[in-house]
Formats: sequence, C-alpha cells, structure tokens
Amino acid sequence: MSDFTQRFLFDDNDVRGEMVELDRSYAEVLAKHAYPEPVARLLGEMLAAAALLGDILKFDGLLVLQARSSGAVPLLMVEISSEREVRGIARYEAEQIAADAGLRELMPEGVLAMTIDPREGQRYQGIVSLDGDSLSACFSEYFALSQQLPSRFWLRADSRRARGLLLQQLPADRLTDSEARSASWEHLVTLADTLSTEELLALDNQTLLHRLYHQEELRLFEPQPLRFACSCSRERSAGALVSLGEADALALLEERGGKVEIDCQFCNARYQFDAADVTQLFAGGGSGAPSPTRH
Repeated sequence: MSDFTQRFLFDDNDVRGEMVELDRSYAEVLAKHAYPEPVARLLGEMLAAAALLGDILKFDGLLVLQARSSGAVPLLMVEISSEREVRGIARYEAEQIAADAGLRELMPEGVLAMTIDPREGQRYQGIVSLDGDSLSACFSEYFALSQQLPSRFWLRADSRRARGLLLQQLPADRLTDSEARSASWEHLVTLADTLSTEELLALDNQTLLHRLYHQEELRLFEPQPLRFACSCSRERSAGALVSLGEADALALLEERGGKVEIDCQFCNARYQFDAADVTQLFAGGGSGAPSPTRH
C-alpha cells in the first residue's frame, strides 16, 4: 500500500497520533501540472495535512483546504472526501520562485482556510493567517487558535513522497493531573521535534515510531488506504453552462466557433459541448449528447 494513513495511540497518555504516506496520489497530482520544486513541496505538505485532518475530523462530504496569498503562489487548494479521495492544485508565478524559497517567501500575507462541506447540514469554515515558517506551524497554530484539542503537525514532501505526522492531546482520562498531562504532552512533542526531514520521508511507520517512542507503550492500528480521484464530471460541467443562462451560453457557443470546452483545473479532463448539446441542456435534456471527453 503506497497511500495510507495509520493511527496510533499511547496507552499511558491521553495522546493519539496519525501518520500519512502519499506516493501514488501525490504523483498523480504532480503529473497534471509542471510545478517548480518549491511549489510541489508545499502542495505535497498540504495533501498530507488534508489526509491527517480527514482522519481526525468527522464529516460526510468534503474537506477543503485553501491557502491564498499576495505572493508567487497565490493559491494552494486541496480536497479530501469522506471516501478518502484526494486531489489538489496550485497557482504560481514561475519567474518569481527561487529554488530554495520557503513558505514565507512564496506566500506572504497568506491566509489559510479550512472548510467542511457536508452532504447534509451546515457548512463550516475556519480561517487563520499563514504567519508560520512552515505549513506544519500554520496548521498547529490553527488548532491552537480554534480552542480545539491541542495538536501538532509535522509535514514534509520532496516531489516523490509526501509524509505527515500528527499528535493530538485527548480529553483527560489516563492522566487527570494537569501538570502531569502538560509534562507528558511536551515530552512526546519534544521527541517528535527531533525528527529530521530525511527520517520522516524515508522511514516506515514502525521504524519511525520505535525510534521516537521506544520507551512508551503505544498501539499501532491497521493502515487505511487513500487514493487520488477527481470529482469533476460532464454533468457538473453541464450545470456550469446552465448556470450562465441560455442567452449567455448560446453567445459563448457562437464566440468560440460552435463548441464550448470546459477544462478541469485539477485533473485536466476536458468536456466539450456543441450547439446540439447546449440546445438539449436548456430543453431539459440532462447533460447533453455524449461529446468526446479527453483526459
């Protein structure tokens, strides 16, 4: 299994953990666009964060992470569904990107938004400034400001593999003394802070956890698979045309020589609609005739 999350639990502490490894799905995302190395790294870290959050946040629908800025990378966007399907995209200005650029250089004046879009119920969004030196720090800060359970993230990517580690303090159960809880949490976080980028990217979960926590009692659960998938479809593209209104859709059709093409920015799928398709759409005929779809 090349793409999965894996949960672990400390038996003597009120702390749980999650780890994520993304190889194939990360490669699928990068194959759609020729991202510069610094952008590919940021996008991989965002994918890893989404996968970790998808495990600890209970939702039935879609979790969307968006980072926006005034810099060379104006947008990072990643989605994960409750079916554990991920996709992501970045917007960038290649000429403004230095090979060793980090988050602060690439995304100044940035804002991170996390949106839960359930199939039923109310949509929720939380926002925090991208003030940290890394996405790991920004996601940790998000949870600190949201007054949720204390959480720490470690995210790394290198254009081949994206990895992430999350520690989260649970409500008091095994340790009820506040000083003991605080000391235990700081101890586990301090050990995780010793991880190098190379270790997080290269070591398997069992080896990594043994290296960090061989003196702790913990349980490692079965891995849960993830995969790349795009939620675009011909029906959704047809809906976008219908939302323009019939007059504007016909004008667009004429402007583009009798054929409208709608491209998915995430996966590069292309959906084509001709005059007969558009006429059928506004006559109540569904998604139009089966024009070619190119990936």
